[in-house]
Amino acid sequence: MNIDALKTLKKTGEKFTCLTAYDASFAKVFDHCGIEVILIGDSLGNVIQGDENTLGVSMQDMVYHTQNVAQGVENALLISDMPYKSYENPVQALLNAQRLIEAGAAMVKFEGGVEHEGIFKVLQKNKIPVCAHLGLQPQSVIEIGGYKVQGRDENSANQILSDAKKITQWGADIVLLECIPSALGKQITQSIDAPTIGIGAGVDCDGQILVSYDMLGVNTGYLPKFVKNFLTGCDSIECAVKAYIEEVKNQTYPADEHSY
Repeated sequence: MNIDALKTLKKTGEKFTCLTAYDASFAKVFDHCGIEVILIGDSLGNVIQGDENTLGVSMQDMVYHTQNVAQGVENALLISDMPYKSYENPVQALLNAQRLIEAGAAMVKFEGGVEHEGIFKVLQKNKIPVCAHLGLQPQSVIEIGGYKVQGRDENSANQILSDAKKITQWGADIVLLECIPSALGKQITQSIDAPTIGIGAGVDCDGQILVSYDMLGVNTGYLPKFVKNFLTGCDSIECAVKAYIEEVKNQTYPADEHSY
């Protein structure tokens, strides 16, 4: 799986699936089941380290978990998150992105839009594939006062749409959209050539992603509206993953109850 294959799926209208993984064992199961994209997410700060947010995750954490996941993946496109304060300027961003690529990632992901113009351009110049992250940005959760749906009003929706258009011109290969109204997710998906991945962004995104621990019911804390436990009614993790894939492919997930 690579970016060209994802673009082909976008053109044909076939949805694709993504899950987070943090170790080789889960990654191998997800890969074997046919998950097209695996993200080593800085969500490991929540589900592995037990923190309330992702701000304490370090570059060394991301390198370590990227190396582990890469050991279990043969087919899926592997994306690794750039953690908080690891891309404050283009030089730092390039050095840290190279570390993640060397650890086994095929692509790096970071949060934000046009404010990172220089970073998008330097990574493009150095041929490092990028997944951008718009909408709710967990690394900014303290600044915005919590986990809130973004793009509800016309001005903020237009800003997210504008960001998506500009950053794809600057080299963003994929745009992940988190916690935005479904209508905005659809508009952005139809407005850019790059594939979109939604998490709480509606069924019309080209792909869907969930934190694997959430979709397997391994979460006793707050669950966002978009989460569904796919292990319910299944007798194995493999069964749950295949159920997730089927529902994304036939567009029964996310349903209206999982959308904004």
